[in-house]
Amino acid sequence: MGILYLVATPIGNLEDLSPRAVRILRESVLIAAEDTRHTGSLLKHFDIKTPLTSYFEHNKLTKQDYVLGKLSEGDVALVSDAGTPAINDPGYELVRAALAAGFDVRPVPGPSAPISALTVSGLPTDAFLYLGYLPHKSSERIKKVGQVGNLPYTLIFLETPHRLLDSLADLLSVLGDRRISISRELTKLYEETWRGTITGAIEYFTAKEPRGEFTLVVEGQQTMGGGRWTEEQLLSAIQAELQSGKSASQLASELADQSGWKKKEVYKLILQQ
Repeated sequence: MGILYLVATPIGNLEDLSPRAVRILRESVLIAAEDTRHTGSLLKHFDIKTPLTSYFEHNKLTKQDYVLGKLSEGDVALVSDAGTPAINDPGYELVRAALAAGFDVRPVPGPSAPISALTVSGLPTDAFLYLGYLPHKSSERIKKVGQVGNLPYTLIFLETPHRLLDSLADLLSVLGDRRISISRELTKLYEETWRGTITGAIEYFTAKEPRGEFTLVVEGQQTMGGGRWTEEQLLSAIQAELQSGKSASQLASELADQSGWKKKEVYKLILQQ
C-alpha cells in the first residue's frame, strides 16, 4: 500500500522546494494538484515527469476514489498551488478518506504563508488562531471577527488586494486600533511586510494601491489592568482551546491565570462543553 504525502511547495521562491520534496514528487506514482497548469510549471523546472491529475474544490468528490485507487499502486503526492496542502483547500478531506481506507499519511514540511507571516510580524507567536480568508461581505466579516475579538491570541487572516481596505476598516471597528503586521508576496520579488497599527495600515494602503496576496497578523485582546474576563470571553477561549489536546485541569489552570477567574470556576465551565 502506498503513502499519501502532503508536499509543501514554494509560495514564491523556487529555492524553497526541499530536496526531500523533489525526491517524493519524482518517486510517486501520481501527483494530485490543485491546478495542474501551475504545478506543471513547477515540475518542468525540476525535471519531474510524474503523472499529474487535478484535485480541487469542484472535483474533489469525483477524484477522491481515483486517488485512493492510485494509492493501492504506490505513493501519491498531494500539492496545492503554493505552500502546505490541506490548508485552505480540500486536501483535508482526501486525508480523512485516505486514513479511513487504511493508508498512511505523512507530511513533507515546507513553506506556509500564514506561519511565515506570523514569524516576521513581531507579534506574539506562542498562541495564535489561523482563520483563513475573511468573508466577502462586511456584515459577515464583522460577525466572524467579533467571535474571536475578545480572545488573547494573535489572529491570522488572508485577504485579497481589492478587499484589503474594507477589511481593515471592519477590523478597526470591531477590534479597535490594535497592532498589525501585513505581509504580501512573501518570498517573491516584491515581498513586503508592513508593521504598525490598523489605522496606520489604512493610511498606508490608501496611499499605496494594494497589490498581491496579503496575510494579516493582528494582535490579540490585551487584558486591561488584570481585569476579569466576561463569561462570554472565557467561553470563547475555552472553545478555541478544546482541540488542543490539553487536559481539562491544565486548560483550567492556564485560562484561570489569563482570565482572572478561579480555576474551579473555569474547570466547571470546561466540563459543561
